[in-house]
Amino acid sequence: MHREALFGAPPYGGTITQTLYYADSELCGPEVDNRIGYPRRDNDDTGKMKPWPSPFILMVDRGTCSFAQKIRNAQHAGAAGVIIADNVCLCTDAVCLNATAAETDEFFIPCEQTEPIMADDGSGGDITVPAFLMTKHDSMDVKELLFDDQYVQLEMSWNVPHPDNIVKYELWTVPSEHVSEEFQSNWKIISQKFENHVRFTPRQYIYDGVKTHCHGTNGQNMCSTMCTNSGRYCAMDPDNVLNSGISGADVVVESLRRICIWSHFGESDGIGAKYWDYIGLFLKNCDTEDLFSDDKCIKNIMKSAQIDNKRIDRCMEDSGGTDATVNKANTQLDDELRAQEEQGVIVLPTVFVNNVALRGALSASTVISALCAGFAEGTKPKICETCADCPNKMLCVEYGSCTDSMPSGWKGSSSNGSGESVSKRFFGLTLLIVCIVFSVGAYVQWKRSQDEVRDQVRGILSEYMPLEGGENEGVQMDQRMDFAKNGENTML
Repeated sequence: MHREALFGAPPYGGTITQTLYYADSELCGPEVDNRIGYPRRDNDDTGKMKPWPSPFILMVDRGTCSFAQKIRNAQHAGAAGVIIADNVCLCTDAVCLNATAAETDEFFIPCEQTEPIMADDGSGGDITVPAFLMTKHDSMDVKELLFDDQYVQLEMSWNVPHPDNIVKYELWTVPSEHVSEEFQSNWKIISQKFENHVRFTPRQYIYDGVKTHCHGTNGQNMCSTMCTNSGRYCAMDPDNVLNSGISGADVVVESLRRICIWSHFGESDGIGAKYWDYIGLFLKNCDTEDLFSDDKCIKNIMKSAQIDNKRIDRCMEDSGGTDATVNKANTQLDDELRAQEEQGVIVLPTVFVNNVALRGALSASTVISALCAGFAEGTKPKICETCADCPNKMLCVEYGSCTDSMPSGWKGSSSNGSGESVSKRFFGLTLLIVCIVFSVGAYVQWKRSQDEVRDQVRGILSEYMPLEGGENEGVQMDQRMDFAKNGENTML
């Protein structure tokens, strides 16, 4: 049994199969000793045991520090994947409890009702390797093999259920969070490329005011501006200032508005081009403290997205409205609360593909990989095959080709790849521009020096003109005077 980490970058639809090494450490310190652990290796020329040979999967004991810190240290040590060995038995695992009791010779053995959630401690944005938590029972069996210096090949896989030729996916978010802004701003084009092969549903995360006691027993709103409908539906105050700025109630209202927009302008085709237009325009124009709930801003972007604002207002009102003082249920928001509980949403933003939550940082490439892994065999759209091995799947899907979609220099530094040829073209263009700039500068300097010489000659001729002489000398004087005054290009 195992539980997946909520951070890292799992290769959805893929597997990692490598030799497993046990670090025999909690891996909490800044320095990782890669010459310890099991199975034991031969010594090298230094007389010390050889390091863990890459690539490898590393097993680390749970305890003392956060999951993120352990996995980060394992990543820095070169691990391709990480297994956290739990150090507490499940309360329902009698075998584990009995084995632990025999080892410790203690009567009371602490246990846990469920496996702990491997949540991010807030610092996991730089972690790219995937990780699982393995129950103590299972990890004890694996360790026993490793302690006997037996080599274990471990497979970590991330399969997405693929029941048919239509992949369903959801994005759980809230209008006030900014982590998913880039994804939402760019996803419209990607979603259209999958055409009718996928069906999307946007989900808005709100708090159940009844469960959180914001809805009092007498129907009063106990949480002030954080809630609507007499405390039934709530959201966190984005700026943590209840009496100013964007309120939790504003977030709930915007959530309901987006639910209604999708219901009328997206649900029918599962793509929702107008919905994505609205989201993009909102993020660009109204996502500020002053305009977040401004009616004029909202109506303007609805008009630009070709959404009938009266139709949306009617949907919001017919579902139960969001009046803070009215103790009335809202059917649309109740549906979101039920879906939220069924999916077990914990972290925002979260994408579900065929009811499986995607872990790690939200990115278009990760979602594309998961969508393509969710199709039944033989039903994948062509775009999935085209972009299967492309490093930047978002650009590949957008342009329909891995080679053509890459920006300048994307292919890397291969000697025969396009990356180097692009770099040469860029270098040649830069060199040409520099040469032109220097040539223009040299010409300007030459022209300036010629003008200075000419001025000096004019002055000399004016100073030394003959005062007397014959007729020919008068002609020469006139010529020199003309040169000095008119600046003719006379050869000297």
